[in-house]
Amino acid sequence: MVAKIVLRPSEERGYANHGWLDTHHTFSFADYYDINYQSFGTLRVINEDIVQPNEGFGTHSHRGYEIFSYIISGELQHKDSMGNVEILKRGDVQFTSAGTGISHSEYNINKIHPVHFLQIWVSPDDKNLTPAYNTKTYPDCLKTNNLAHIISPASEQDSKTIGIHTDFHMFSSILQPENKVAHTVQKSSSGGDQARRLYVHLTSTGGQLKINDGTILKPGDGAFVTEVVSGDEVIFESIGEGAAEFVLFDLA
Repeated sequence: MVAKIVLRPSEERGYANHGWLDTHHTFSFADYYDINYQSFGTLRVINEDIVQPNEGFGTHSHRGYEIFSYIISGELQHKDSMGNVEILKRGDVQFTSAGTGISHSEYNINKIHPVHFLQIWVSPDDKNLTPAYNTKTYPDCLKTNNLAHIISPASEQDSKTIGIHTDFHMFSSILQPENKVAHTVQKSSSGGDQARRLYVHLTSTGGQLKINDGTILKPGDGAFVTEVVSGDEVIFESIGEGAAEFVLFDLA
């Protein structure tokens, strides 16, 4: 099967600059609404956020979704109603199952440098989960010229991944120029070679990324990859002058 690839250009995403927060939205979020970009399967939110020093998101509530932050640079302090207090840095992935309801705050405690991170929401199969919190660290050495497996279905979770309560995988890579990685589309949790979908997001930190047929992503771009089944191979190649850091989602 030949994959269908549709570009999501960075400049076409939702955008807001609140002074303390510079944010881009891949899907409809807050004041940004586009009927064509509301979700992609269970993937509901990809926000690329830059929060200024001594600023942040005050205490607010969530329920239903599984919410995770991928830290690109800076320091993000997390506090929540479960008693968790943690300072997150580059390489950290902080994961919250909001379930029946939690409240939390996310704050840049650094007095000089902004914090840059991806905020991602996924809709689990059960929205009434018991709230839970988890953090794992994925240093650059695990991701350089490699696809690091970060999130997997809870039923398939191992010591290296964070478990999520739906058929969803997340990978991350930092590709040096002229390097490639191949991703094998995951098996569906229900078994068999069922149709799946991928979404790839290239962070705005630099580099360029080529997918399979020559579709090229520039910083901040994303791409929808459909018409693939488990076992298919998708190739990602760094073709810019700088390293290309990207996240890849593989979902039912």
